[in-house]
Order: sequence, then C-alpha cells, then structure tokens
Amino acid sequence: MRTLLFLLMAAGAAAGDEKSALLEKMDARAAHYGDVSRRIWEFAEVGYKENRSAELLQSELRAAGFTLAERVAGIPTAFTATWGQGKPVIGIMGEYDALPGLSQEDVPDRKPRVAGGPGHGCGHNLLGAASLFAAVTIKEWMAEKKIPGTIRFYGTPAEEGGGGKLYMIRAGAFQDVDAVLSWHPGDQNGASLKSSLAILSGKFRFYGKAAHAAAAPDAGRSALDGLMIMANAVEFLREHVPDATRIHYVVSNGGAAPNIVPDYSELFLYARHPSMPVLDTIWERIVKCAQAGALASETRMEMELISSEYNTLPNDALAALADKDMRLVGGVTYTREEQAFAETIRKTLPDRARQMGSQEQIEAPTEGAGQASTDAGDVSWTVPMAALTTATFVPGVPAHSWQATACAGMSIGRKGMVAAAKSLALMAVDLYTDPRQVAAARASFEKRRAGMEYRSRVPADHKPPLDYRDGK
Repeated sequence: MRTLLFLLMAAGAAAGDEKSALLEKMDARAAHYGDVSRRIWEFAEVGYKENRSAELLQSELRAAGFTLAERVAGIPTAFTATWGQGKPVIGIMGEYDALPGLSQEDVPDRKPRVAGGPGHGCGHNLLGAASLFAAVTIKEWMAEKKIPGTIRFYGTPAEEGGGGKLYMIRAGAFQDVDAVLSWHPGDQNGASLKSSLAILSGKFRFYGKAAHAAAAPDAGRSALDGLMIMANAVEFLREHVPDATRIHYVVSNGGAAPNIVPDYSELFLYARHPSMPVLDTIWERIVKCAQAGALASETRMEMELISSEYNTLPNDALAALADKDMRLVGGVTYTREEQAFAETIRKTLPDRARQMGSQEQIEAPTEGAGQASTDAGDVSWTVPMAALTTATFVPGVPAHSWQATACAGMSIGRKGMVAAAKSLALMAVDLYTDPRQVAAARASFEKRRAGMEYRSRVPADHKPPLDYRDGK
C-alpha cells in the first residue's frame, strides 16, 4: 500500500513539474500570440467574411507543422488543422468573427477606429489566438514527449448568428473527436457547467407594390406596413411567452425613400429560450405574426431561417478538469496602467456590481442557464465539450459593447487570452496522459444527453448563409 501511494505521489509530482515547464514555455512565447490577436482585432471581419483572419491562423498552423483542410462545408473561412495520428483525438475550437458597428480604439472612452465599422466586441480575436496558442503548444509537447494521439484546431467562422459550426458538424468535421475544448472571453475566470439559450433566427421579407406616397398612395401596398404590423404583433406576444424567452430584432431594410410606398422591407429577428422544444412553439407564433402582417397589408411575406443553435450541454467531468487546471494557471493581475484603464472604463458602465479583483479569482463551476447563445451548443450535443471563461474584459464590462472591443485590443484582453491558452493546454495534457479522463468525459456526455434528441432546425439542404452580414 505504501509503495502504491509513493508511486502515485511521484507520478503526481512529475505531472506537476511537466505542467510547470509547459507554462514557462508558454510565457516565453505569449507575446507572439498576443500580436496575432491584435492583428485579428485590427482586421475586424464579420461572419463568413473573415478572410484575412482565417488566413493568418492557417499560416501559423502550417508553419507549426499542421495539415490543413480548407473550405470545410463549402465555407471559405472554415478550416481544420490536424497533427498526429490515432486516439485520442482532442479538438480545440477557435473563432474570429467581429460584430457590426462596434469599431473602437483600445482606449477607455468611445472612439471608433472606423465610424460605423465592425469591432471585436465579443473578443473573438482573443478566442482564435488563444486556441491557436494552445494547439501549437500541445503539438510541440506531443512531438517532444512522443505522446500518441491527434490534436486538431477547428477554425469556426460566423459564430455571431451565422451558425458556422452547424455546417461543419454536418460535413463530418467532428465525427472522430473524443473531446473538444472551448473557451470564451468574459469578465471573470471559471469553468462552466451552465447551459446557454437555444436560438432561432430568421429574416422576414415583405414584398408590396410601389407607388407615389402622396399622389397615389391607394395604388401602393406598403411592405414596410407589413413589417411594422408584424413587429407590433411580436410586441404584444411578449406578454404571452414563457419566462426566460428573449426576442430582439432590427429593421434591416425599411424602404428607399419616404415619398415612395416601399415595395420591399426586411426584419432580422432572433428568438431565444433555454429549451429548443419550447423555442419551437414560440417561433411558430412569431411566424404567425409575420403572416398576419402580410395579410393585413396585402403584401407577400417570405421567411429565411438564418440559424438554429442549441442550448449548450454541460459536461461534468470536463468542467471539473477545467476547474483544476485553471486553478493551477491562476487569474489575471493588472499593472498600474491597466488598473487606471479599468477604473476609467468602469465609469462608463451603468452597473459596476462585479468588483475589481474578480479578474484574479477562479469561480467554482455552477449549474444554470446562461443568457447568451452559441453554435458551440450544437458541438456539445455531438461530442463531449469543455467550456471555460477567462477575464479578458474589465470586471462589469458586458460583451457586445464598445468597452469590450477596447479591452480585447489591449493588454488586459491579451492577459486573459494567455490564461485561457494555458488552461486549454493543461487540460489537453491531462486528456492525453490519463485515458480515464477521456472515458469520464464520454460518460458524462452520455448521461446528460440520455433521453434527449438533438435535431437541428436548419433543413438538411440549407446552405451556409454566407451573405447574412451583407451590408453590415
């Protein structure tokens, strides 16, 4: 018994030494990957248009010895990069799309880099670069230590409403994977056991008849009227949907000029709920609101389903593993200059409930439903998936804000990015060196999924909506 205990203690000490050495190597190379994240931040390309961002990541992976598969699922900016052979196959997901209208300099006051331009208000420049950093680090460790198995980087475009991962799943890109590691920028550190909101999104297009709005208004049939009737009906619907439902939309086309009865209009709408089956019933009622708008305005309505993303399926085993390794890595500590930046930017926030210093702490995993949506949810129903967050934003800064874009472009964001890369790398070490961890991840996946069906609401013949951000 003493011999066994000694061997276990020795193995644990050796593993700890190996992880410490790996983290030291990552510290020495962190600046390079920080530069990669900054370049993607400057590119600021929206979903399915991330050409320079994808090419930069691919060039880094080629140089590191990975074999690339490009244009996965027919998407110009989707790719995989693989090194090694055999089992286990561990995937690391990277995203790199920006958001419309959130262009911002890396300063703590509102100052767009390009007026009305896109910006990385969700920190996906950091997400892609950290995952790249982790994948390259693990590849080199495997090669040096002669570790069997396969490491694969997933370049996944258009997470922000375009559903890129869904089409990669359908193309078979994840079919041989034992576990996928994912992370996301945020304002705190911690492994996640939370789910997310399932989402359905669509563009509702109304077709009417143009006419002179003053001289012959009776000859026209306003597509904008149809849209506004739909929107008004949706507002009434809000009172009669289940708790936790979220519905939001923009008028993406309202007509050409006030003196022309619009013959075309378009409304882009998202609906969310923690349960996809419940969301189905809500979506049916939203479509009826659109049909009512067309009927009342004597116009024609067409709906294009843009994306369907499932709520995330948590994985208990991988969350526990992530929590353990994140505690080894630790949180983020600000310099005096970063502290000043943080205090200034917090003055622009309406809610500063999250205290400064939380960027240094590691939150324990907790169950529950998150308030955002992601196409990583579909991946989590396909293979065991880990999820974690690191503090790339100043505490209290919400994603999808100019403040988040500012943080993602400066050193605060890069510090959180490095913490994420280190955590992913340590998790991969555990999965490659301890088969029990891989088996536990699969067991948790099967237990959580038992009795529940995964079926994307996007029709099987639906092509990736490569133009969903056109004009944005």
